[in-house]
Amino acid sequence: MKKLFSIMAIAAVVAISTFTAKANNVQTTLPVQVQQIVASVDAGATISIQDAEEELSFTQDLKKRFIEGGPGFMGIVLLCLILGLAIAIERIIYLNLSSTNSKKLAQNVEDALNSGGVEAAKEVCRNTKGPVASIYYQGLDRVGEGVEAAEKAVVSYGGVQMGQLEKNVSWISLFIALAPMLGFMGTVIGMIQAFDKIEAAGDMNPALVAGGIKVALLTTVFGLVVAIILQIFYNYIIAKIDSIVNDMEDSSITLIDMLVKHKK
Repeated sequence: MKKLFSIMAIAAVVAISTFTAKANNVQTTLPVQVQQIVASVDAGATISIQDAEEELSFTQDLKKRFIEGGPGFMGIVLLCLILGLAIAIERIIYLNLSSTNSKKLAQNVEDALNSGGVEAAKEVCRNTKGPVASIYYQGLDRVGEGVEAAEKAVVSYGGVQMGQLEKNVSWISLFIALAPMLGFMGTVIGMIQAFDKIEAAGDMNPALVAGGIKVALLTTVFGLVVAIILQIFYNYIIAKIDSIVNDMEDSSITLIDMLVKHKK
């Protein structure tokens, strides 16, 4: 019996010592893991701070370049960019709203014309947005005077709709031409300022020339960047207008054929 208690006591001591050793191992390994996690978090925070500093430095550098280029000419070029983008965005929104499914509209008008007559077809055009529907309405409104009168109305009103599609587009082309010209003017003025400083100093100092050349290059680059941005929007708008105009012409032919068929 005493031997049994001795064995149990020895086993208890071994178990307690083993548990204590494991606990000590956990205590020694846990802080290392925590330190690794904290280190990774600190590294990520450091990277985020560095990124923020880079973005901030880019913004500050852009402001610095703008001021160095001369607020006068750079401000005018910036105004050209703002006005050009405003007109371009307004035209893009208008042209996208003016786009319609001309085939579906023609089918609906033809069905209404066969079932309910001219008034039903005009009602379909009233409930549809876009220049094609407006042209259809004008043709149907004059169909009582004959097919030729309806055709003349379609052609005339098509010209009106084309003018509305091209509204204010010429201003974008003006800003495209004006921005680089202002930049080149800044270039000439910068070079004149550089030569004035050389003449006043009476010496060919590279530092005096560098300031004027920097102003010249900055205004030129900024003007060219503005022109490139506006040119991209301008080409998209012109392509969109051409697409809508072609759709209007095809729809006009379809309407005249439809009216001739209905008269028979």
